[in-house]
Amino acid sequence: MEELVKKLNSIPNSYFAFVAGIVTYAKKKPERLEKVMTFIDSSDSLTPSDVVKFVMLQPDFHEDGLSMEDVAV
Repeated sequence: MEELVKKLNSIPNSYFAFVAGIVTYAKKKPERLEKVMTFIDSSDSLTPSDVVKFVMLQPDFHEDGLSMEDVAV
């Protein structure tokens, strides 16, 4: 998880709630962590919005009781 936090904090315009939200999502299942890390590693020009959108579009995102309507984009 420490590596994920480091990568998230290195994204330009990163902010605490963004990092906390992505880490919370990734902690729940090892597959989530792997997917998020792979996505972050796939580009050198990601924004926090890119990562949030990626997570929100994951099929298991809704297992946590949230929907696109619940999250301000």
